[in-house]
Amino acid sequence: MEKSKALEMIAAISNANGISGFEEEVVAEILPYAKTVGETSVDRMRNVFIRRIGNTGSRPVVQLDAHSDEVGFMVQAICPNGTLRIIPIGGWVPSNIPAHKVWVRNKEGKYIPGLTASKPPHFMTEAERKAPLEMSNITIDIGACSAEEAKNEFGIRIGEPVSPDVSFTYDEDHDLMVGKAFDCRVGCAAILKTLHDLKDETLKVDVIGACATQEEVGVRGATITANVIKPDIAIVFEGCPADDTVVEPYMVQTAIKHGPMLRHIDARMITNPRYQRYALNLAEELGIPVQDAVRSGGATNGAAIHLSNSGVPVIVIGIPVRYAHTHYGISAYSDFDNAVKLACELLKRFDKDLIYSF
Repeated sequence: MEKSKALEMIAAISNANGISGFEEEVVAEILPYAKTVGETSVDRMRNVFIRRIGNTGSRPVVQLDAHSDEVGFMVQAICPNGTLRIIPIGGWVPSNIPAHKVWVRNKEGKYIPGLTASKPPHFMTEAERKAPLEMSNITIDIGACSAEEAKNEFGIRIGEPVSPDVSFTYDEDHDLMVGKAFDCRVGCAAILKTLHDLKDETLKVDVIGACATQEEVGVRGATITANVIKPDIAIVFEGCPADDTVVEPYMVQTAIKHGPMLRHIDARMITNPRYQRYALNLAEELGIPVQDAVRSGGATNGAAIHLSNSGVPVIVIGIPVRYAHTHYGISAYSDFDNAVKLACELLKRFDKDLIYSF
């Protein structure tokens, strides 16, 4: 897949609105890119399965995983003044939320614009100025002047999803992508590009891509996909938090423009050390830049996949994203491309003996 086509695909998938549990728009953007490389299906949770053309059903199965949801909000209540109380879906720091544009879905399925808001400083007491911002003090303003107007004119209902209003851009001079939901829409795009780049390759394994829902609320979709696919081994693509602007230089392990990150451990998975070392050694042998990391927190769909069935060797190929779990992310296309290259090279080498050696 050419770079221009890949960027078009990333933009389409990134721009789609799809917080956890409401991934329909994302699915609609994924399917056209998937149908030329495999047989597709969508389950009741809106997990997308892509069974590669050429699968035989008699070879070891490799699961390519990423998650299709994004962090966002849900309408909890409609205030008398027409503003909307919300709860976070996924992990947010409250101070990052106010003063941003969002899309609020209404009862007709239309996304309408709104602003995340908190009390202006002009009306704060000194104690309020000094206190940390709490979620209960953040609302969304859609411009309504009463609860009745919000309901009747704007069509707002309790339980509706809210997504950040951000449009993807690419700075070719500096190889930088800016957009929303790179955690983990860049991973979904990586599955698709991997399948496209291997379209004419003869492999010794069956490959099934799965774009899983609801990762941000407890890796729920992958719990299902792993039990449907029953993989012998898996590659998890993730848009992982970049650390190059927030930690001491000697601790940087997930910098943008330094290649994908392969984590040895996080809060919910100790990566299979034999598989991890094989991938790192292969990257070094082929000159594919990678970073290895030890993470004391966080988790990925690998948490569910590696504990499925009889136990599954899993590695995480993470594409660094600055400011993940905010409205905007910054990633380098080169890191995305190198993540795909490493996945392709692994898939070309996988066979029954290698997989079972892990």
